[in-house]
Amino acid sequence: MKFVIASNNKGKIREFADILHELGFDAVGQAQLGHNVDPEETGTTFEENALIKARALFAELDGDLAAIADDSGLAVDALGGQPGVYSRRFAGDDGDDAACIKKLLLCMKDVPDEKRTARFVSAIACVFPDGSETVVRGTCEGTILHEVRGTNGFGYDPLFVPVGYSQSFGELDAETKNVISHRYNAAKKFGQRVAEIFSNSQN
Repeated sequence: MKFVIASNNKGKIREFADILHELGFDAVGQAQLGHNVDPEETGTTFEENALIKARALFAELDGDLAAIADDSGLAVDALGGQPGVYSRRFAGDDGDDAACIKKLLLCMKDVPDEKRTARFVSAIACVFPDGSETVVRGTCEGTILHEVRGTNGFGYDPLFVPVGYSQSFGELDAETKNVISHRYNAAKKFGQRVAEIFSNSQN
């Protein structure tokens, strides 16, 4: 079984492909097979949006191919879980990182340190060749800073300090971030789920 990734993000494609390769599966980005799905994300949860993307790609696939997609973002407790599924569009539809950070800091300007808890969330969805579906969620707990620190990563990384660390995601090196991040935690769960499904199908 081959997995087709509903993304054109080279980093995301590489991450998925590496994880699935360790389990003995092949994975390619959708563009390699001539697809470019980009459906409107109308879901109210990360899981719903991930499924929307996976289902849209699956509808275009033929044969023994599975469609995989993810949706992720930042959930801040003091803001009732915002920006959540609107993380990329928090400051507008253009997804400008600097504008989103500026808006978040403005929303959080009067929130004390002890109430600045937040988490990054990643949901991974897959539609298998037989039409069955699975969704997993990974998180990374942390706190929101009062100002930007670091230039690594992307999005809200320079504002987020993961639990157990004093550096923001914007200050941590990629190797460290990648083994504690929400996407990595979701990917681990997804890999375990795929292995279980594949094992059960052989019994």
